[in-house]
Amino acid sequence: MTAERKLISFDWAIKRILRNKASFVILEGFLSELLYDDIKIAQVLESESNSENKSARTNRVDLLVENAKGELIVIEIQHDTEFDFLQRLLFGASKVIVEHIKQAQTYGMIKKVISIGIVYFDLGQGEDYAYRGSTNFIGMNKHDVLKLNSTQQKLYKTDAVADIYPEFYILKINKFEDVTKNTMDEWIYFLKNETIKDSFTAKGLKEAKEELDILKLTDQERREYDSYIKDLRYEASMYESHYVVGEMNGEKKGMRVGLEEGKMQGLEEGKMQGLKEGKMDMAKSLKEMGVPMDAIVKSSGLSPEEINAL
Repeated sequence: MTAERKLISFDWAIKRILRNKASFVILEGFLSELLYDDIKIAQVLESESNSENKSARTNRVDLLVENAKGELIVIEIQHDTEFDFLQRLLFGASKVIVEHIKQAQTYGMIKKVISIGIVYFDLGQGEDYAYRGSTNFIGMNKHDVLKLNSTQQKLYKTDAVADIYPEFYILKINKFEDVTKNTMDEWIYFLKNETIKDSFTAKGLKEAKEELDILKLTDQERREYDSYIKDLRYEASMYESHYVVGEMNGEKKGMRVGLEEGKMQGLEEGKMQGLKEGKMDMAKSLKEMGVPMDAIVKSSGLSPEEINAL
């Protein structure tokens, strides 16, 4: 049994290798397994949003492709924790729609957008590692699903509203437990571990294993790749350090606040207890002196039951 060879990470490959037409078979394999469709890539596009909002951070990757059916597919990979990543996916899909409809075109010409977010942090709350989001309109009274009419069905070649609205996929890579139950899991295993087992049969992985071999990099590419990985690890370490320090500082502050509150509460309780004991001593003395019960109650504020128990 041969050892699994470390491969180039998928995000770096998207930036440097998989944009070439000769490598489309790898991307096509990944998309076909994820979308349960036979995806063929027509071209790699560059969106205006990418060119306008270039980030110096190495852990953000945007890839926009158009498949043979004219659908636009956005792939975004994020390593560092980003709490508003869901909104960024929404913004990215919306921007792509706006960028790819020409003036004077009708809304019926809007292209279907598929947005894929590959994240290496725990985005939101959920037990799964793969999520799909789509849009449906449900009747508020009869709870039926709104469908397209016959004319719209001919225009869009579907009867489902969800098929013309943007579709979102989120893969939480770190949530995957390395147990492959299907061919999509084989791709996620590669995305997490940067290795491909000989037994894997998912579309595109055979080509990825051949094309993304680190040993095939030139010396210059190897230096650039090593620098990229080093930057990723540094950013991850910085985030973890800040998180741990923040958590420890929060605990210390919480303990100080707790102690102060406990001290104040203790003083208040002690004060109340002292007053109660003083009233009891006074009531006991009045009782021994033969003072009527109603007068003792009025003077001490204690109940007759409390006074009789003295």
